[in-house]
Order: sequence, then C-alpha cells, then structure tokens
Amino acid sequence: MQRTISTFLAFFLVSPLFSAEKAKPNIVVILADDMGYGDVHALNPQSKIPTPNIDNLVKQGMTFLDSHSPSAVCTPTRYGLLTGRYCWRTRLKRGVLGGYSPPLLGEDRSTIASMLKRQGYRTGGVGKWHLGMQLPKLPKKKVNLKQWSGDPGIDFAAEIPNSPIHHGFDFYFGVCASLDMAPFVYVHNNRFTMLPTIQQPAVRFPHFVRKGPRAKDFILDEVLDKLTDEAIGFIERSSNKVQPFFLYLPFTAPHKPTQPHKRFRGKTGLGEYGDFVAQVDWSVGQVLNAIDKNKIRENTLVVFTSDNGSYMFRFGSNQKTDHITDARKQGYFAKNHRANGPFRGTKADIWEGGHHLPFVVRWPGKVKPSSKCRETICHTDLYATFAEITGAKIAHREAEDSFSLFGMMRGQDVSRGAPVIHHSGNGMFAIRDGKWKLVLGNGSGGREKPRGKPFGKPYRLFDMSTDIAETTNVAEKHPEIVSRMVEQFKKIRNSGRSTTE
Repeated sequence: MQRTISTFLAFFLVSPLFSAEKAKPNIVVILADDMGYGDVHALNPQSKIPTPNIDNLVKQGMTFLDSHSPSAVCTPTRYGLLTGRYCWRTRLKRGVLGGYSPPLLGEDRSTIASMLKRQGYRTGGVGKWHLGMQLPKLPKKKVNLKQWSGDPGIDFAAEIPNSPIHHGFDFYFGVCASLDMAPFVYVHNNRFTMLPTIQQPAVRFPHFVRKGPRAKDFILDEVLDKLTDEAIGFIERSSNKVQPFFLYLPFTAPHKPTQPHKRFRGKTGLGEYGDFVAQVDWSVGQVLNAIDKNKIRENTLVVFTSDNGSYMFRFGSNQKTDHITDARKQGYFAKNHRANGPFRGTKADIWEGGHHLPFVVRWPGKVKPSSKCRETICHTDLYATFAEITGAKIAHREAEDSFSLFGMMRGQDVSRGAPVIHHSGNGMFAIRDGKWKLVLGNGSGGREKPRGKPFGKPYRLFDMSTDIAETTNVAEKHPEIVSRMVEQFKKIRNSGRSTTE
C-alpha cells in the first residue's frame, strides 16, 4: 500500500501539469498610456494626485528607478515591449500608426504572447493595441467617405484577417489604436463587436478626439471601466486552471481624450488630467483585487509601467493660467504638479520626460518588498526576463534588444549588458551607457522647442548621475566619451541587435 501511494505521488509530482505548469507564475503586465513618472505619488511625494494602489505596488515589490520605454511615443514602445526589439528597426522610423494602419508586426515576428504560449500559457490581451490590424475592406463602390469621415471603407461586419489573436493571444478585447483615433468600435478577438452608426465629431482638448465612425456602446468616458472589467473577467476565467496565464493590459488612459468617468471628476483638484490619473490608479487596484480574490497573488508576477511620458507641459512664467484654472490648458505650473517628475520635456521628447517612467515589479517570495534597482533598463527587456523565468529559449531572430532583468529582480548586483537606445517622436536618437547620455541631435526631437533634427549638430552629452534634469551639456569637456558612444550607437544600430549573437 505504501509503495502504491509513493508511486502515485512520484508520478503526480513529476507530471508535466504539476511540475512544468504550476511552477511557472502567472504574468500580468499593466501598461498605462501617457502616464508620467511624477504622476505616481510614491515616486513624487509632492504630487497631490492620490495613487494608493500603485503606491502599494511600490511597497510590495521592486521599483526600477532608471527605467525607460524604447520610444517617447505610443506605437514604437508597444512594438518594443512585445517583441524585445527596437521599433526603429522596422518600417516605422518616426511617429505612430493610425486607427486604420496595416499591421506593423510581421507574421514571423515572435511576441511575448506567442513565446509564452509556446511555454504552455493561456494568453490574453485587453486594451489599446495600436500596432495596426489588417482591417476588412468594403468594395470600392460601397465606400461612403461623406458618411464616415476618414474611413477608408472598412467592412465592420467582416472578420479581421490580422488582429492580436494572430500574434500569440488566445483572447483579445480592446481598441484599434489610441482612444482619440477612429474607428471608435470595440474589437473582440478578430471581429468588431458592433456596427458603427454614429459620426463622432472632433472635440478640442481636454476631451480631444478626432472625428470618425463610432458604435453606440462605445462611450468615451466608459472605455477604461469596460477594459478593466474585461481584464478582471480574463483573470477570473484563467485563475482556476492548472495552466498559467499571461495578461497584457495596455490601458487607454490618461492619454487624450482627457475625460475621466464622472465618478472621478473634481476629485483631485488638479483638473481632468489629475482626475484621470486617479481613475487609472483605481483600475490598477481593481485588477490587483481580482488577483487577490482569486487567490493567485503568491504565484502572480505583476509589472506596472507606462508607454511614454505625460503630454502635460510644465509651464513657466510666460503662462498666466494652467490646467487647474483652465481645463483647456495642456500643462501645469511646477508648483501645482510635475507630471514628468524632475525630468526635462514631455511625451515625444528625447529628454528624460519623454521616456523615463515608473516601472514596478511585484512577485511575492521572489522580489523583495520596498526594494529598489538603480540599473538602467528598457521595456524591451521584459521579453528576455519572461523567457528566463519560464525556461524559454530565445532564437537568433527574436528579442534582439532584450536582456533579462531576473537577476536584478532577485537583488543581484548585475548590469543590463548593453547601452539603452532612446528614440523620440520625430526619430531622434540618444544612447545611455552608465551615467552618460548622449543625444544624437540638436533639440528635443519631439514637442519642446527647439525640436532640432536627428543627427543635427552639436550633439549633447549629459552626466545623469549629477544632472538628471539635463541642464548642462558637457560634450566639449569629454570629446573622447562622445566619440566612444557614437561608435557604440553605430554598432547597435548597424548590427541589427543589442545582444550578442
């Protein structure tokens, strides 16, 4: 009898469903949209915006204090995060895609979702895609551009031939692009959920939105709630299975339209942007509560970050009012709020404000609570991190700019292994190596003036250990460092990868 029990236990413990799947953690990546470093109260104690749920994540996990998105704008960051490869290696060299753009992801390009699916994961995506889809077209004779402004003739009743479920996701619910971009219709897996019957008019900031076709159930200030509910539903459906799950949750906020739900309006005293950040934090809390409710917290790795910096400017003395007293103003006086914290610039800029972002990892029992890491990292590194954690092998043409953060998460004294390349909205590059940051251009490359040009001279070198606000160009004092970093950049760009072959 004892031998029979021992044999049964031995079989059970070594069976693939127990040892291989159960040992792998659930993985949840929450990606805010245009949320700045200074929007998180735990990272900016002077902020008046309450972010208790994200603050709790900071207490419960590790904060990477020098984390960067691979780009200062939306689409390229999403590409880099999901593929572990810089987006400027693709056809998209500057700017972002639109709501009707064709797919940026190649059919043979692996994503975190497809990699984890090969490792036995159930994979789900909820939220803003913004990587292009192959939308079904109507015959030309049926196109009515007068009815749907900007609509190139989409057949909203037909199947979508190339959507997120064609790139590793078992389940997807979300929107084609940014919330200010048509079409304003939800996508579920490979179909639109409803035919659009409304012509959404263009609206100015703060409720900035472009005109285009909209479905009746697509209510702008209810979208974030809808996505939160869908994410919770995926967690609930996936938690009672032996199979681990991966949830990619790219929110649509606080990106424009800056339109929080009425439950949050007027709550922060910092205008609609402040209220919208508070709603994002609430949504994060709902997702974390779902993890706790389904009793999977101990075996769930949670990452919270943002795709790029905030679009809210920091106003100087030349401005008479800011967003608090006039909602139409797209910025704050520094005394009221610093959306991008101590950093210079905003979304789209090559300056730190464009891409230096909150990045928090919680994994009970594996990541020390209230810990901090000061190593320079990039969102592209999530691919290699998840691969190492789950035992996946990375092929040669896969995750070319991704380095595992697993050692850092465990508190080991390790570095990334290669410089990080920054990229701005208009295609300007910068390279970061240790304490040095070299801007390969003569301006912001984005929104702050002067915008400059990529590779325009003079280049600018900053010592980030003493000048986090990038106020003093020391390129002339260190020409040897400039030369070395230019060569480092050329090698990474021209070789097609940051990692060694």
